[in-house]
Amino acid sequence: MLRTPGALSFLLPGFAARQPFAMLTIGIVLLVQHTTGSYGSAGAVAAVTGVSMAMFAPQSGKLADRFGQRAVLVPGVLIHAAAVVTLTVLALAGAPLWALFLAAVPAGASVPQVGPMVRARWAAKLDGSPLMPTAAAFESVTDEFTFVVGPVLATALCTGVHPAAGLIAEASLTLFGGLFFAAQRRTQPVHGLAAAAGAGARVSALSIPGVRVLAVAFLGIGSVFGGMQVSLTAFSEEIGNPGANGLLYGVFAAGNMLAGIACGAIAWKIGPRKRLILGYAGLTVAASLLWSVHSVPLLAALGLLVGLCIAPALITGYTIVETLVPATARTEAFTWLTGAVALGQAAAVTVAGRLADAHGASTGFLVPLAGTALALATLLALRSRLAPRAPGRLAARGIGHRVPVTVD
Repeated sequence: MLRTPGALSFLLPGFAARQPFAMLTIGIVLLVQHTTGSYGSAGAVAAVTGVSMAMFAPQSGKLADRFGQRAVLVPGVLIHAAAVVTLTVLALAGAPLWALFLAAVPAGASVPQVGPMVRARWAAKLDGSPLMPTAAAFESVTDEFTFVVGPVLATALCTGVHPAAGLIAEASLTLFGGLFFAAQRRTQPVHGLAAAAGAGARVSALSIPGVRVLAVAFLGIGSVFGGMQVSLTAFSEEIGNPGANGLLYGVFAAGNMLAGIACGAIAWKIGPRKRLILGYAGLTVAASLLWSVHSVPLLAALGLLVGLCIAPALITGYTIVETLVPATARTEAFTWLTGAVALGQAAAVTVAGRLADAHGASTGFLVPLAGTALALATLLALRSRLAPRAPGRLAARGIGHRVPVTVD
């Protein structure tokens, strides 16, 4: 797969440019908590960023599908770097909370959707190839690895160098990685305007019921990321060992990555819908134990277990999307899912921050439990909408032929 012509040219810069999704929220939480002394305020600012990203990410995906990735990415990374620097300066200057909220809006809205863009490039390169499932698994593992590297790097920089160092690094990686990625024109998929003559009718990804179900389910994954970030930080402060935060989150994220590798290597005999529901059931059970643990070793062990349960749900969700959505709306579909994770993360950091301020760190861990339980209930009730559409029904809506997949 890696010998595919041009693959490395977009994989390496793409890895650097997709770090904002993993670094931005935790960087904001650590900086604003340092300058205000409040986890609630820090979570609220991070939440504004996440909501803004969730609202604008699908629009970015639509524009990339229509006009091309470079046309969207170049101005996006420039705006994002400027917005993050502005937010950092305001926080360090002790600006009022409303000013931080205002700066957080463009910072979130301009987060480059590099992960979905990389997936779209793989799809364009390997369309019809038996390597496409391998590429899908590889991208999911890369996403998990991003969540290992990004938060740990941001936490280490914020606690070991300067509270603003995490956001500065995030802005720098976005700017240079994003511009380098955008420069790889040869691997850019043909955009909608160029393919309009023979592409048939365009379809919105959100008009497909299965995409809407998955977007709701991915809110639960976002609640785990956001709830864990704030609650682990508050727990480390509560026990008088702030440095434990990086270790605990690193173990959680490492479990996420290891499970992703395993999921990509296994030849599954269980259908994707059943895998998705089982993954969420395991995630809900693991999250239900977090609030009762008060020691670092036990919390690390449970964090590892929660991380191990995230990857099956996340990878399977992205795999199902590829069976539901045509190529002309693929980037948009992926951005709806990443936007849903960001929105769930935003809500989680807000609620968990308030709970940690008012009742202690352990209550913040109730947020991942609530989010995953609601997501699981949604999947159980609406699982029939995740079945791949038959080629005839797709063609009737102006959608091209889809590769047959296993239906459970």
